[in-house]
Amino acid sequence: MKRVIVADDHPVVREGIKNVLEKAVDFGVTAEASDGHELMAALRKQIPDIVILDINMPGKKGLQLLKEIKQQYSQLPILVLSIHPPERMALRSFKAGAWGYINKSKVGDELLKALRKIVFQQRRYINPEVAQQLAMGMDKENEQNLHERLSDREFQIMCLIAEGKSIKEIAKELSLSPQTIYTYRDRIKEKMDIYSNVAITRYAIEHNLIE
Repeated sequence: MKRVIVADDHPVVREGIKNVLEKAVDFGVTAEASDGHELMAALRKQIPDIVILDINMPGKKGLQLLKEIKQQYSQLPILVLSIHPPERMALRSFKAGAWGYINKSKVGDELLKALRKIVFQQRRYINPEVAQQLAMGMDKENEQNLHERLSDREFQIMCLIAEGKSIKEIAKELSLSPQTIYTYRDRIKEKMDIYSNVAITRYAIEHNLIE
């Protein structure tokens, strides 16, 4: 039986995943984590065959945590779960080292399908919806992908700005100084050729980057 660590801050989601895996004879949950610190502690105790990672857990942000895991455990496959549509996080997740990306609403048969392809076939799991976004992301001149010009941190701050958070609120959430956030905001506007917070918000809404 293949060992799985489930990292998600919602107990109901973790329980749902365990219920799905209990129906399969080839996978079993050997550890659970509700944040990045618990996940890294679990990995130090035992390396599983795959990690199912919620990219929106508290503490270390998803992409940062994903990159840290890949730096320390380069051969460990990670399947990303997200509440976000693929146009927001799929491409960045794969660039950070993910082996698969599925929406939480599709946890069920697709979860087992993804796990089996990754673990047994040692191939990345890319469903048609994600494949479309990856193909679009290859075209850097496509206006729809202006946000792909941003670094992960810039993208994160852009989304927070679009959600209506103030510079002080963003600085506090990310443990950065307000001046640093201002600098990031200027870079975002320059890279995307957008020069107001309103325009940033409009772009994020039009491209389904915020809830």
